[in-house]
Amino acid sequence: MIGTSITAPCEIKIVVIPAKSQEEIKKAAKCLKVAAYCRVSTDDKEQKTSYEAQIQYYTDKINKNPEWQMAGIFADEGITGTQAKKRPQFQKMIRLCRQGKIDMILTKSLSRFARNTVDSLDYIRELRTLGIAVISEKENINTLTAESEMLITIMSCFAQAESESISKNVSWGVRQSFKNGNVPIQYAKLLGYKKGENGLPEIIPEEAEIVKEIFRSYLDGMSLRQIADSLNDRAVKTKHKQTTWQPEIVKSILVNEKYTGDALLQKTYITDCITKKSRKNNGELPMYLVKNHHEPIISRSDFNRVQEEMARRSAKRVIADKLTKGEQGKYSAKYALSELLVCGECGTHYRRVTWTAKGFKEIKWRCISRIQYGKKKCHNSPTIDEQALHKAIMSAINELCEVKDDVAKVLRESITEVLDPNLNGSVQAAQQRIDELARNIDELIKLATVPETAATAMADIEKFSEEMKTLREFIETEKAKQLTAQRGSAELDAILERLENEDFTMTEYDDVAVRQLIEKVTVESKNAITVTFKGGFEIRKELEK
Repeated sequence: MIGTSITAPCEIKIVVIPAKSQEEIKKAAKCLKVAAYCRVSTDDKEQKTSYEAQIQYYTDKINKNPEWQMAGIFADEGITGTQAKKRPQFQKMIRLCRQGKIDMILTKSLSRFARNTVDSLDYIRELRTLGIAVISEKENINTLTAESEMLITIMSCFAQAESESISKNVSWGVRQSFKNGNVPIQYAKLLGYKKGENGLPEIIPEEAEIVKEIFRSYLDGMSLRQIADSLNDRAVKTKHKQTTWQPEIVKSILVNEKYTGDALLQKTYITDCITKKSRKNNGELPMYLVKNHHEPIISRSDFNRVQEEMARRSAKRVIADKLTKGEQGKYSAKYALSELLVCGECGTHYRRVTWTAKGFKEIKWRCISRIQYGKKKCHNSPTIDEQALHKAIMSAINELCEVKDDVAKVLRESITEVLDPNLNGSVQAAQQRIDELARNIDELIKLATVPETAATAMADIEKFSEEMKTLREFIETEKAKQLTAQRGSAELDAILERLENEDFTMTEYDDVAVRQLIEKVTVESKNAITVTFKGGFEIRKELEK
């Protein structure tokens, strides 16, 4: 019998072989490709020195380590740290990481790496999945270690809070500067000015003439596109010495108060120090108007007229009269008469139409209300031939040029009659009476609560209230008359100056001249129109048949 033996099982032993870090695995395989990232936020001398020192420090450190291979020094100078997208060198470094060309990144501090918590964590986590460590020397953090996540979050939050604090301090300083009347001027974008020896804007004559032309053309009825096209046709250069004008550029000049010598500060503000998003200031923050800051190119009256005209044209795009379904409200810079020609019966504007009969085309002008509703709302408005209309308007302008001196005398006399030198006193007296009546009514209200005096008090209250209403209407009417007269005086001065300096005698119809001189053309009948010139002078003209 063959003997058998039973051996007791050996004791099982488990030997733990520690895992190697990604860093150790790469180190064992080859030399680590090490890069460094440096950044400073400003360009002052102290920071400039720090920036250069960082580059030199990391260059020496990487080159001296035999287990490291230089993968590049990436440095963004003078660029904000709140948004990684605005740092080209940082982005280049990340691209190389994704391509496997970098194994480890050295940086002085997390605040140098990013000041935005979200950016910082997103990039660090992406690099961790790629097995790439970010070594922060100041905080002694290796992003590949397990405990680093919480530390990174905390440090990044501190860095973001620092950015927000700095942003608030900068904003406060800027606003204090505004309060003191310190005006920042972007001369590179301000056509017509350069920085003078005294630090204030100095007029560039040739550029100032372009600015004046733009304002004048707009007031003459030209659209933003037409002004831009006119400048482009003559190869007029922009502030950037280019010859391509866009309507937006023209508009930016027309709305810029700096051409009046004033400066409006804090028209926009930064809503978020991280995104740097700018928002138009619609009253959220105070604005500061510095008046008479520098020599003007455009008068305040012309500037205000342009803003009013812009508002008027914009309003024209909204339905201004339900009668015409909005057609009356469309602004047209193509034909001057689209804005000026009105129906004497219903007050609606006329529209240019083309008639075709027997193969021939004729241009006519018709009342918009009549077109849309027939005789329902405008019974007798005539259709006007364009050629006859143009001839009558030309005749009126030529007549104005012949009698301009007499016209000036008549209009100035009429304006002088309206401009009452004692008006302020009259208005003041009326306001004083209103205040007196208001006090009386307050006393009468008390008496109205007593049965014995209630009836008399109520009658007096009604009487005083009616008097107050009449006085208020008087004040409003007189103020409106004065405002109209003042505007008429300004328009008269402008038109007389043009008549004096320019020859408007017409041999052929010109839309530009019509816009410059005429306020309104009223169709009285199929045989007659009334031309109302700016300043109020009127000439009635017969239409040729």
